[in-house]
Amino acid sequence: MLDELGYDQVDVLGFSWGGALAQQFAAQYPRRCRRLVLVSTGTGMVMVPGRPSTLIKMMGPRRFREPDYAASILADLYGGSAHRRQGDLRDALDSQSGGSLRGYLHQLAAGIGWTSLPFLKLIRQPTLVMGGEEDPIVPVTNARLLARLIPHARLHIYRGGHVELITEAAELVPVLTGFLATDPAELR
Repeated sequence: MLDELGYDQVDVLGFSWGGALAQQFAAQYPRRCRRLVLVSTGTGMVMVPGRPSTLIKMMGPRRFREPDYAASILADLYGGSAHRRQGDLRDALDSQSGGSLRGYLHQLAAGIGWTSLPFLKLIRQPTLVMGGEEDPIVPVTNARLLARLIPHARLHIYRGGHVELITEAAELVPVLTGFLATDPAELR
């Protein structure tokens, strides 16, 4: 796809489960990935798990069958600003209405047995790791672990939960764009 679009190299941002895909891409295609940004993500199957009560709600079938129920548990699922900005978050996620059970099961199946732990030291791109102190899905310990194991990583811990990049974009996007605008030599 990058060849078709005419890009030799790209900056890659991975959010939540997409962070696993971003880590894999950076390790597998190091010349194609200029910089890496990992937000609210972990190392796959071998990571510090989220709160059991949150994970049960995420995997429960009601979330996929009952849009009103899915909307009512947003704050419990995402933590942080989701508690005070449920309406905004509901609007932002409205097109998903909790996602589909089939899609979620495919997502889980794709991650079974996958972990980035063996190859994190091979990720040489300048990397920004962002994690929220109040994330009930991916505890902030995972961000600290990623930043410690990726050689050229910077860590940014923010006050908030899993979806702050969406709900608190005015606060977090400048951190991200500042990282992307920094001279690569300064990031190593």
